[in-house]
Amino acid sequence: MEKGDLTDELLEHIPELSEAKKLNDKLKYRKTILERSIAEQFAKNKKNGVKASEPSASSSAPVEKKAKKDGKNGGAAPKQAKKVDYVTVNDYGSSIFGRLQSLFKKAIEDAFPGLDVPLLLAETPNPQFGDYQCNSAMPIAAILKATGINKKPGDVGKEIHAKLPENIDFVEKIAVMPAGFINVFLNADYLRKQISSLALNGISLPKVAKKRVLVDFSSPNIAKEMHVGHLRSTIIGDSICRLFEAVGYDVLRVNHIGDWGTQFGMLIAHLYDRFPDFLKKLPDISDLQAFYKESKKRFDEDEQFKKRAYECVVKLQSRDGEIVQAWNTICDVSKKYNQIVYDHLDIKIKDVGESFYQDKMVELVKWIKENKPDMLRKEEGRQIMFPTGCDVPLTVVKSDGGFTYDTSDLAALKYRMLEEKCDWNIYVVDAGQNLHLETVYAAGRDFGWYDENTQRVEHVGFGLVLGDDKKKFKTRSGETVRLLDLLSEGVKRATEKLKEKGRDAVMTEEELAAARDAVAFGCVKYADLSHTRTQDYIFSFDRMLDDRGNTAVYLLYAYARIRSIVRTSGVTDSQLADYLAKTPVLPLNHPAELKLAKQLLKLSDCVLLVLDSLMLHQMCDYVYNLATLFHDFYNECYVIERKEGEPVVVHFHRLALCEVTANVISTCFKILGIREVPKM
Repeated sequence: MEKGDLTDELLEHIPELSEAKKLNDKLKYRKTILERSIAEQFAKNKKNGVKASEPSASSSAPVEKKAKKDGKNGGAAPKQAKKVDYVTVNDYGSSIFGRLQSLFKKAIEDAFPGLDVPLLLAETPNPQFGDYQCNSAMPIAAILKATGINKKPGDVGKEIHAKLPENIDFVEKIAVMPAGFINVFLNADYLRKQISSLALNGISLPKVAKKRVLVDFSSPNIAKEMHVGHLRSTIIGDSICRLFEAVGYDVLRVNHIGDWGTQFGMLIAHLYDRFPDFLKKLPDISDLQAFYKESKKRFDEDEQFKKRAYECVVKLQSRDGEIVQAWNTICDVSKKYNQIVYDHLDIKIKDVGESFYQDKMVELVKWIKENKPDMLRKEEGRQIMFPTGCDVPLTVVKSDGGFTYDTSDLAALKYRMLEEKCDWNIYVVDAGQNLHLETVYAAGRDFGWYDENTQRVEHVGFGLVLGDDKKKFKTRSGETVRLLDLLSEGVKRATEKLKEKGRDAVMTEEELAAARDAVAFGCVKYADLSHTRTQDYIFSFDRMLDDRGNTAVYLLYAYARIRSIVRTSGVTDSQLADYLAKTPVLPLNHPAELKLAKQLLKLSDCVLLVLDSLMLHQMCDYVYNLATLFHDFYNECYVIERKEGEPVVVHFHRLALCEVTANVISTCFKILGIREVPKM
């Protein structure tokens, strides 16, 4: 016996040790699987040239992350210990994968109670092995073996199969392979019925338990024009809100704008000098950035001006009437420019700025001292706290008695969870703020403001927008790119693209303008959303305006083409409805028809997947694959068949496929925030 080995005799006499060894063997096995998966993913990323903007949580290398705005570095904040299924599905609708997941999870639990094993269920790349395959039998057999139970994977697979319901409406057959693979073959008639129903009754999404959800996104600073740094938060946050609204959640769209602080003293003092009649009419500040720079220059160089600026800050904090009006004027001018951007991008959002939490920060400190006094400690005159498991403290009160961004964000979290009574609180903020936000969340858990097992408080981080030089996207002069300039350039290039295609010759002015805006703003949105949000991406109008490949332009053309096919058929809505009412099982027999039908029925699965992950690129991948499969179907199957000397034949079952495809793409467009146009 090697030194350190445990004999069966020893384990038999010490049952506690035996249980510990079983658990250790199980964990070692799972660790090996995870390490292998991580290594394979890193290799794949390296091969594809994918660079992560934030390191993997599994990396053991020391990581330094920026804290929010106050420059603190290093340390780590604890994330929740286990994955929680926050989405409760009441009705899977047309979902197949989601229903299979639920059935297999229960079957595994029933067959092997108490065994913690991940469900390995996926589509099969080879139709010979069915449509879906469960591969959980092999890891289960390995775990059982580590605990002293020898079972072949094939036998494990049979036990799982035995616990599945005998008759599953969407399954034709289930076959268990000797190696343990459980192959699932879908029922083609079920697919045909579902497509007929979707064509007749419209697109339906899965029904999920209602949630009250707050999404914090965009968040520009007052008196500074929105720039490219606000692009991703605005686009991703809006799309997440659209997804939540699509499934019936009660959504609060919150713009946590930077509208408070000492900088407003210099802005107010400068406003008095530049626009002395601001109390009578809103000043026409044509360049906010220049206005801010002018006031900052005066603040740095003119002592008298600096003194006046500090006096304005004191008056603002004491709520002096005229100074508050000056502050409101600056905020209103800034919001007016922000609204132009939001209107272009069809963004709806409510401003709830830092100013909203000024009184609430006072209440917060009082609450902590009364309810959790042991959590505060004094250090160099500051009042700080270290939430459980955190290496970097939160500064609740500064040495001069003032508050920090930590205090403001704690007050916001408390208000949202206890007063707004949010079930979910989603922060769409760049990845560099991860340490700060996770530390705030840890404090919220310590204070008992929310239960992570039932309430979802999550940082939706994202990478940077890069230029062709793979550095932060800037102008040639090195300035930050204004969002209005970026969108204006998009409109200009979209116009050129449409004219290059000769669309101006076949479309009215109104149709051309609608197509131009759909392309201009849709291409910017889709280019962002189609990339994995945690990765940096290179901004390129040339790529995003390409009508080939995974772009908004390609999808807009595909959608317009499908709508055109339906119009060209001459079949009215009522005629198609009459056909569908008489044909509950569509005669979809061509392989391209069935392949398209299967993709259409994956919409519900995609929605459930993105609700869980908040990764919008998964929906982009879905709709792009759908458009590609439609083109394959259209190339192989006549929808409108013309033969010389014979009447035109319209294949109604294929026309129904076209209608459902267009409606599914439209549903995806609404979630992604892309304007649909019937003509391109």
